[in-house]
Amino acid sequence: MKIIPFYKNEKQLIKKSVEGNREAQHYLYEKHAPKMLGVCRQYVKDVQFAEDVMINGFVKVFKHLASFKHQGSFEGWIRRIMIRESITYLRKKQFVVFDDDVYERSNADSISISSSLDVAHIQKLIDALPEGYKMVFVLYAVEGYKHAEIAEMLNITESTSKSQLFKARRILQEKLKEQNILGYGTH
Repeated sequence: MKIIPFYKNEKQLIKKSVEGNREAQHYLYEKHAPKMLGVCRQYVKDVQFAEDVMINGFVKVFKHLASFKHQGSFEGWIRRIMIRESITYLRKKQFVVFDDDVYERSNADSISISSSLDVAHIQKLIDALPEGYKMVFVLYAVEGYKHAEIAEMLNITESTSKSQLFKARRILQEKLKEQNILGYGTH
């Protein structure tokens, strides 16, 4: 079923969705669902569970749509809901374990990744990380959150966030090096 955009701007769509217009809600869902599934998939390995998380996230989006203040992007607002929903899902499933090792400073060389490396392969490597490492890595490296924000979101210390990121990067570098994908400027 193809949906014809019947409202020119997103602000109108949001207003109509808040009023309960199902067609406007459906259009917003169709517009944002593919990207938001990608966001949920960053945290949740199984695509079917990621879809469930996304749908629960959209339930919250529509439930709290009236609270969107039109400050910043609507997509960014939805994205934050999806991230929090993914974290909540993982916590409920008790997949996340954070270790409180002290943050070690890394003097790692900068890395270059072969352009032949595809997104699916990178996602598999990220999925193989322990859940705590993976969550911090995605929040920091993909979503751009600061350690203080991550610590608050995950209810951990900043040093734990930094430690988890350091360890995630180290594991990813080792895996890439094992697969001869990682080079240190010597291709």
